[in-house]
Amino acid sequence: MSALCVAATLMTAAPATAFELFGIKFFEDESAVDAVIADPQPYVLDVSVNGVGDVVDAVRNASSLVAGQDEPASGAAGLLATARGDYRRIIAALYDEGYYGGVVSIRVNGVEAATLPPDTNLPDPVPVTLFVEPGPLFRFNRVVLTNTAPPTTDPYDYVEPPSSVGLAAAEIASSSAILRAEQLALEAWRELGYPKASIAGRDVVADHATGTVDVALEINPGPYAAFGPVSVVGTERMNPAFVRQQTGLVVGEEYDPDEIDRAQARIDRLQVFRSARFEAAEDVGADGLLPYDLIVQERRGRRFGVGASYSTVDGLGAEAFHLWRNLFGQAERLRLDARVAGIGYPVDTAEFDYFFGGTFTKPGFLHPDTDLVASIAAERNVYPRYTEISGSARLGLTHFLSDQITVSGGAEYERSRFEDVFGTRDFSIAGVYAGATLDFRDDTVDPTSGWYVQADVEPYYEFNYDNPQARVILEGRTYFGFGDEDPFVIAGKLRGGALLGPDLSQIPPDKLFFAGGGGSVRGYGYRSIGVEDGSGDVTGGRYLLEASVEARARINETFGVVGFLDGGYVAADTFPGLEDLRLGAGVGVRYYTGLGPLRLDIAIPLNKRSGDPDYAIYAGIGQAF
Repeated sequence: MSALCVAATLMTAAPATAFELFGIKFFEDESAVDAVIADPQPYVLDVSVNGVGDVVDAVRNASSLVAGQDEPASGAAGLLATARGDYRRIIAALYDEGYYGGVVSIRVNGVEAATLPPDTNLPDPVPVTLFVEPGPLFRFNRVVLTNTAPPTTDPYDYVEPPSSVGLAAAEIASSSAILRAEQLALEAWRELGYPKASIAGRDVVADHATGTVDVALEINPGPYAAFGPVSVVGTERMNPAFVRQQTGLVVGEEYDPDEIDRAQARIDRLQVFRSARFEAAEDVGADGLLPYDLIVQERRGRRFGVGASYSTVDGLGAEAFHLWRNLFGQAERLRLDARVAGIGYPVDTAEFDYFFGGTFTKPGFLHPDTDLVASIAAERNVYPRYTEISGSARLGLTHFLSDQITVSGGAEYERSRFEDVFGTRDFSIAGVYAGATLDFRDDTVDPTSGWYVQADVEPYYEFNYDNPQARVILEGRTYFGFGDEDPFVIAGKLRGGALLGPDLSQIPPDKLFFAGGGGSVRGYGYRSIGVEDGSGDVTGGRYLLEASVEARARINETFGVVGFLDGGYVAADTFPGLEDLRLGAGVGVRYYTGLGPLRLDIAIPLNKRSGDPDYAIYAGIGQAF
């Protein structure tokens, strides 16, 4: 029998990919320039693995010779260094697949690479043969874990047992299963308040006669600990006491790694640090406390951005924002937004939409997970069914229950003037609003799995007509990915709304429901689908139901295609029949960047009516939903 040492390999994240848009290069790393090879050494590689399936893939994926065979090596020394590294990489890959008696031969110009000196003269190109004999497949036999954490009744502290990752008798003896089991064993102790848990002993023995592996792990839980004081290092304009408060860590409370994760999320949410990390002290103090350093690097205090959107129906839109971070030393943010839209040809400024607004956010208001948000806005919008001039203000709170669940609420006031089928009318409303968002998607810009739900309720009082009104909206989205790394995704969205109140003529049109446009039923004008009164006039409705389904396919790292079908109902008092459902369908392309996919869609209305366009083209950043 022979003893084997199991080692973990550190992985480094791939560098961000630069991209060019309208001649401007984004996220280009000047250091990531192709290396100049002074003495290129091309080679012709022949790979032979005495096996099938996963073990063949594992060998090929582990080999740098395989990965780099389309490019010449950096001289003979570079080729031989790569070959020597492949011995270690391939053996590690075999261990991970459960093969502990493998033989790896790498011959360069007919000679084993391990025996060749770096200054060997090689032909151009040089033949390289890689032969791997995996040997027999090993399985775990005797598995002993000493000092494992006691079971817990707290579901938030529960950690899967080591057997859940394959460290159990008769399972394939994967080396990574041992490493994952070690991490689970340590995590179980840390969830119980033992931050310095460590592996005190590891004995892994392969018996080649029986094709089995015995594993003995001894865990040292270390001392029990509570959180100690947090020292903030690296602040310049930020108030360190406020940063410490925002961690939410309380001196004397039991150590819990989940609390560290929540503290990290709170600090990241401040949006003022380029980097922020927690470092625990090397040892738990004699008082049972574990102090922490929070090491931060601040971002610049200002940021601005511009954007644009276009559709053949709604025209061109341009927008810009200016953001001030950390106004008074406690991560306060002030963002000003301006937008001009509805720009068509020939240019008619009377048809332009305008928006200007500002939002002030005060994080850590009364609680580290609560933000105070105040906003004001003035806008003019020319929609297909009405024209609006309005000013509004909101004051409210946003509370982050977790990384996935957010609730908000507050008060609002709005004054507005509308021109529509009911004539020119003025409205003045005051009310409250409340909302909740549950976001369990794997990615907010380009999701491939998970789900998202948002609910909003808005009761208010309209003073010009002296009546109460209320608006409710519920939206859900879901995503299903297929294949390796989810190149195929089916995405669905369902959105419904209802409005309680008086006659439609006494309700502000921006509170009524319309459908149509890039985020609704594509192929129709923005907010062009409403309720027909029988004489050709269209207003908004009390009820809304929209649905969309998309089939997304990623062709390669850069491009993808999409097919979609959208549908929408708007009703005055009761939902209409199927004949009144507006449908739009189309296709699109996606260009994937570091910021997310750039979107270009073309859609047609499937049951168009008088005034509807023949088609519509939409461009933007991110998936449609």
